[in-house]
Amino acid sequence: MRIDLLGVYKYFESESGRNRVLENINLSVDKGGFICIMGPSGSGKSTLLYLMGCLENPSFGQVILDEVDISEETEEIKDSIRLHHIGFIFQNYNLLPTLTVFENVLLPMQLSGTAMQRKVHSTDWIGTPGDWENRAVTLLRLVGLDRKLDEKISSLSGGQQQRVAIARSLANSPGLLLADEPTGNLDSRTSQEIMEVLTSIHVSQKITVVMVTHDPKVASYAREIYYLDQGHLRPTTI
Repeated sequence: MRIDLLGVYKYFESESGRNRVLENINLSVDKGGFICIMGPSGSGKSTLLYLMGCLENPSFGQVILDEVDISEETEEIKDSIRLHHIGFIFQNYNLLPTLTVFENVLLPMQLSGTAMQRKVHSTDWIGTPGDWENRAVTLLRLVGLDRKLDEKISSLSGGQQQRVAIARSLANSPGLLLADEPTGNLDSRTSQEIMEVLTSIHVSQKITVVMVTHDPKVASYAREIYYLDQGHLRPTTI
C-alpha cells in the first residue's frame, strides 16, 4: 500500500486554546516501504500514525492510501479500510486476555467475514472459517508460536505476546502495517528478536511498514528514518 500525506495539519482544541500537533506534513511512502518516525515524547508521532490508520482525521490536508483520500471518506468506509487493509501493532499488545493465542489471531478474520460488504478494493481476501483457522496456524508458525495455540495470553512473556500481536496484525493480509513502539515494553534482546521477525515479514510479504520508536537500534531496521519535532517532519539518519 502506498501512503501520501499532503499538507497535513492536526490541531486539538483545549481550554487553553488550540494545540498544534502537526504542521504541514508532506510524506510519501512507496508500496513495500519501511519507514520509522522518531521524536521526543509528545511530539505527535502516534497522532501521525493514527492519521495513516484512519483513527484520527486531519484538521487540514489529505491522507491518501492507494489513491483513496481517506480524509474525505465516511466512517463506515474508514472502518472497512482499518479492518481489511491495515494491521496495527501496539506497545501494550492490545490482546484479549480471555481468549487463547489462536483465538486472538482468528478474531480479525471472523470480524472480516461478518462485516458489511466492503465498498473499496473488491478483491480483498475473505475466505471461509476453515481458511481462517488454517491461516491463524500459519501466521503463528511464522512468528514461532504454533506450539502455543491453546495458551491463554496471561501465560505468555511480553515478547511472546508481541509475537501474537504481529500474527494478529497480519490476519486479513493487510497492505499496511502500523507499529507504535512495538518494542517499548521489551528488553533489548527480546526487542531484537521482535524486530527480526517484523523485518522478515516485511521482506517476505512486501508489506508497507510505518513504525514509531524512541530506540535508535530499533529505528535502524527501517529503510528510511524521519524525525518529528514541534509539528515538523524531516528525514534524518542515525
